[in-house]
Amino acid sequence: MTDPQRLERIKGGAFLAAVAGISAFVGFGATLAAARKSDPKYFNKGIQGSAELADAGAILALRALGWGTIYAVAGTSCLCYGIWKLSGAKDLKDFRIKMGNMLPILPKNNPPKSRTEFSGLNDLLTYLSEDYGKKK
Repeated sequence: MTDPQRLERIKGGAFLAAVAGISAFVGFGATLAAARKSDPKYFNKGIQGSAELADAGAILALRALGWGTIYAVAGTSCLCYGIWKLSGAKDLKDFRIKMGNMLPILPKNNPPKSRTEFSGLNDLLTYLSEDYGKKK
């Protein structure tokens, strides 16, 4: 990589980092302002820092993690069970056959008909932008 390219990458990275940092700072500040406005008494207690309040926050976080895990597992289980029942399959082999008939068949790509190796993200995006819109 040449020096102008490297300098351009560094400038681009610095710009993105600055934008991300500023947006995170503004978002955090807006959240703090909203928390202070909604309940100033407990906001000031949190600023002073008490061990009792810290323990309550950890317990609340663990409880939220537990409920989130339960919701995620239950939701995924219900979704999978519903798809299984809607398919009318009796066992796993029957389910695989029914899903194979419903879903589209993916063609084999052996040997690959297009590029599979790229030197970087820019090379990939250039390839995709040039290849987009071409008639196959």
